Amino acid sequence: MAENPMEYGEVIATVIPASAKARYARMHDAIRRRICLLDYAPGSRLSEEALAEEFGTSRTPVRRVLARLEGAGLVKSVHGVGTFVTDANIHELQQVYEMRVELAELVGRLRPKQPDEALMAEFHALAARSKDVIRYSDPRAFMELDMDFFQALMKLTGNEALKEISELLYFRTKRIWIKAALSAEIDLCEELQIFDRELRDVIAALEIGDLAAAASIRKAHISMSFNRFLQA
Repeated sequence: MAENPMEYGEVIATVIPASAKARYARMHDAIRRRICLLDYAPGSRLSEEALAEEFGTSRTPVRRVLARLEGAGLVKSVHGVGTFVTDANIHELQQVYEMRVELAELVGRLRPKQPDEALMAEFHALAARSKDVIRYSDPRAFMELDMDFFQALMKLTGNEALKEISELLYFRTKRIWIKAALSAEIDLCEELQIFDRELRDVIAALEIGDLAAAASIRKAHISMSFNRFLQA
């Protein structure tokens, strides 16, 4: 892991949008991504002062971001001590995975949105990246690709409540995979090939306008990936 997460191209304070709402969202997404990619390892203490300085803001919005991340189960605040990154355990998150399986199919049923040309181009770009990730077997690049795939899938529904809940549960489970890949608990090469097939099957379904099929494919892959992990 790099000593400085900014080496991976995250937006620094000087180019964060001026809007307070956009700045808050950018800060939240950046910190969440660092946690999920283990740039901030479990047990790490997050400094409000350092984050406020980095993102060019006061400590008040930083506290709001950390409170939101605590609600998502990614950090824990200890009164008088500080805010620390939590750990993630597959067995403790079994019910979260069960819920993710059911929510995945709803993307094709609740206010489904047919992808436009731009979104299809986004999916095809993800498929091209997938081939590169397979070539280099990079667990970090795999997790980044998976996150971007998830975000693209969320554009297929106009149901904001579904998006919110799906996102919350998705990011709660992401660290499990990169931890397992780095410790060789799972066969990364096999997982990459399975992911690539899922991505291409989803694209094939979207190209014929079958959002229900795309959602069913996603549901099946989440279920199978969880069961493979339990058996690893």
